[in-house]
Amino acid sequence: MGPLKGLRIVEFGGIGPGPMAAMLLADLGADIIRIDRPSPSGLGIERPARFNLMNRSRRSVAIDLKHEEGIATVMSLLEKAEASMEGFRPGTMERLGLGPAECLQRNPRLCYARITGWGQDGPLATAAGHDINYVSLSGVLHSIGRKGEPPGLPLSLTGDFGGGALYLAFGVVSAVLEARSSGKGQVVDVSMVEGSASLMTSVYGSFAAGMYSGERGTNFNDGGAYYWDTYACSDGEYVSIAPLEKKFRSELLERIGVGERVAAMDALPVEEARAVLREVFLTRTRDEWRTVLEGTDACFAPVLSLADAPKHPHNVARGTFIDVDGVVQPAPAPRFSRTVADRPTPPEAEGQSTRSALADWGIAPERLDRLWNEGVIGSSADRQRGPSI
Repeated sequence: MGPLKGLRIVEFGGIGPGPMAAMLLADLGADIIRIDRPSPSGLGIERPARFNLMNRSRRSVAIDLKHEEGIATVMSLLEKAEASMEGFRPGTMERLGLGPAECLQRNPRLCYARITGWGQDGPLATAAGHDINYVSLSGVLHSIGRKGEPPGLPLSLTGDFGGGALYLAFGVVSAVLEARSSGKGQVVDVSMVEGSASLMTSVYGSFAAGMYSGERGTNFNDGGAYYWDTYACSDGEYVSIAPLEKKFRSELLERIGVGERVAAMDALPVEEARAVLREVFLTRTRDEWRTVLEGTDACFAPVLSLADAPKHPHNVARGTFIDVDGVVQPAPAPRFSRTVADRPTPPEAEGQSTRSALADWGIAPERLDRLWNEGVIGSSADRQRGPSI
């Protein structure tokens, strides 16, 4: 089920944006086979498989890509796929014999998607890096934080997942749509520097127009306005407000009992206006302010923890979070009225479905037996248990 049902993708297992993009596509119905190493990669942050949520909704096979027969097996899969996804340093896939030239020769319709931090070429292309480095280069990191303070750390949302995974998924779907009409595949080069820069398009436009300061913490949405901020409550919890429009600010100020009119508050220095609201919000708990402001046009929301967010009535009503195999996690997004996505399946351990997935993709049983006996397929854990994979 899901709008991407029938789309076959080969994913080369990795960390960060690659698995996230594959999860997004698999959640919406794509049939993705993930190729993992026979032994744990040691990359990223290790955790039990059931909690590695970005690996949900698809099957894992363990194939030794250092073995000639392993490469041949992967090529057999790529011949049946519409797209592939990899996130290694430039040149790695070429050294394995799985670069775009070889793969497109075997399957001219293949959409070969690659994601890196810096891009496939340029002075930094082969350097190691992580999310914070990529968003540093695009101007994102410099723009986040309070005035006079060091740049803030936006988790890995802007580089790995916003500028990386989303653009990778978008690139795959776009290339597949084009290939279905032209009959020709192509390489999709996704750079987290470029993706995060793209996310800043509106900010760059405002900066060029002289409407956005190059100094962080001085703009309306980065701490430079009293009405776009978070405030502590009497119980130590926080609320957020964002009444950018004057009519919404009027409603906020009226509901919280601030006598000053919007014009008077806006005329105050930012820190003085912020001090007024800081004092007011400290008079009640977060839930008491929810009673006053939630659901109104005051542009208000409680700041919820990871434990509290799934329990909020709005999220419960919408089914924003779901329980899969005892693990609470975000539900697939976005939603579709007709091609409703299936419930995600739990993340698999590396190589958990080696035999069944390869068989479903057309690898003959006798070939599977031979590959197992030669040590080409199966994870190290599988091999300890025997050939019943």
